[in-house]
Amino acid sequence: MRIAIASDAWVPQVNGVVRTLTMTVQQLMQRGFEVELIVPDQFLTLPLPGYREIRLALAPRAGVRRAMRAFMPDVVHIVTEGPIGWSVRRWCIDNHVPFTTAFHTRFPDYAAVRTGLSAEWFWPIMRLFHAQSKAVFVSTERLRAELLQRGIAGGQIWSRGVDTAMFNRDGPQHPALENLPRPLLLSVGRVAIEKNLDSFLGAEISGTKIVVGDGPALAEMKRRYPQAVFMGTLQGEQLAQAYRAADVFVFPSATDTFGLVMIEALACGVPVAALPVAGPLDVLAGASGAAALDQDLTAAITKALKLDRAAAAAFGARQSWDSCTDQFVAGLRHAVALHGDQAEITTLDA
Repeated sequence: MRIAIASDAWVPQVNGVVRTLTMTVQQLMQRGFEVELIVPDQFLTLPLPGYREIRLALAPRAGVRRAMRAFMPDVVHIVTEGPIGWSVRRWCIDNHVPFTTAFHTRFPDYAAVRTGLSAEWFWPIMRLFHAQSKAVFVSTERLRAELLQRGIAGGQIWSRGVDTAMFNRDGPQHPALENLPRPLLLSVGRVAIEKNLDSFLGAEISGTKIVVGDGPALAEMKRRYPQAVFMGTLQGEQLAQAYRAADVFVFPSATDTFGLVMIEALACGVPVAALPVAGPLDVLAGASGAAALDQDLTAAITKALKLDRAAAAAFGARQSWDSCTDQFVAGLRHAVALHGDQAEITTLDA
């Protein structure tokens, strides 16, 4: 099977979408699939206002057409609802090539936070984007049900995994965190207004609050919370060392669809504190003794400090990328079969 994957999110961005995509591409190629990437570094780009680290392709349609004609995929997966995603979607429709989409990011909620408008203004755009997709990949059952209520059908479960060779309990802890006052409370992710970091950094709890990540709100957060430790972006082994050093991993977001960093932290033996909202409710289901959820984030952190690191590591180690890739491939095969059935019906009706 020849698979084209189109994404407006790509390296050097550091986030769950990019990590999921890079690991999935690696797994697909190991299984013998032909994979072609359509990503921003193939085009002239502009920085996204307010997110200079995110660069969007400028007028990518002509380049998309050339790349897609040269590769001629059997199926296309569109990761994001950006300029590349919309251009690839148009090419697939015009050329009768089946495509799937993914709902990685709660764009309506993020847009609402940034514009002050109701999220309801943005949902029609989402419905249009996903309308002709043969499968809409979602990370959890709860998200699939929510999208169906929003008029976005065709949800296929595609979960997330952990590179357990990298993220595990064995190995050193980050040296920069060795002598800080304990407990060490760690949060990892984009430093942006929609991530609800204020509820973590403003929590009245003893210890040291640590933030790993970069983003448009970093300077403001440093100014407002001078006692917190901001480490910037960490990847690979350095990120694993930061996880291992922590006593609790704090996930304050109320808008993420999954939260890959939660299972990475768990795999490193770090209990998680989070809000009882979509995302954590699904990801942490079954993580008995390894996670604490509470509407009061301070209460969740206090509970998580008493939890078992071994239980956290055992739960995290069960999250396999192999099984996630099985789900993804099954969804692509479903899309190709559905497209063929619909084409046959159209031919018979003609």
